[in-house]
Amino acid sequence: MSSATERATAGFLVWRLSMKWRVAVDRAVAPLGLTHAQYALMASLHGMGRSGLRPSQRQLADTTGLEPLYVSKLARALEAAGLVARTRDPNDPRAMQLTLTEHGRDVTRRAIKVVQGLLDQLLEPLGGQDSPRTRQFTRELATLLNTPLDPHTEHDEEQS
Repeated sequence: MSSATERATAGFLVWRLSMKWRVAVDRAVAPLGLTHAQYALMASLHGMGRSGLRPSQRQLADTTGLEPLYVSKLARALEAAGLVARTRDPNDPRAMQLTLTEHGRDVTRRAIKVVQGLLDQLLEPLGGQDSPRTRQFTRELATLLNTPLDPHTEHDEEQS
């Protein structure tokens, strides 16, 4: 580890790691015609579809952490590319349900293999995907992701 990263804050390192990951996935899935965000949406749809779910755009936004408006934009682009089908939810005519097309499932399966290879590379210094260090790291990341953040709290306290 360089001396710069040894002195870095956890927030800076999380940001750098997320940027490193995003760029690597963008480059890896580009030959399949995808971006990292499109991959995240399609891989989530793939997993949800295998569980028998046909999520709405809102549910997919909640699952991926992407903004609902961005999910809508991505879904329209993926629909135009023949990778995703958007249909009205019979229980809520305002909502759109998303499913992968057959072509979308094929592209997603190939993309998942590529991204799994990247994940193997990333986690090798921790002992690989199935190592105790990686399992602990994953639990710690989940803890951080489940911690609610309110960006207005500190600002609001200053004004009190």
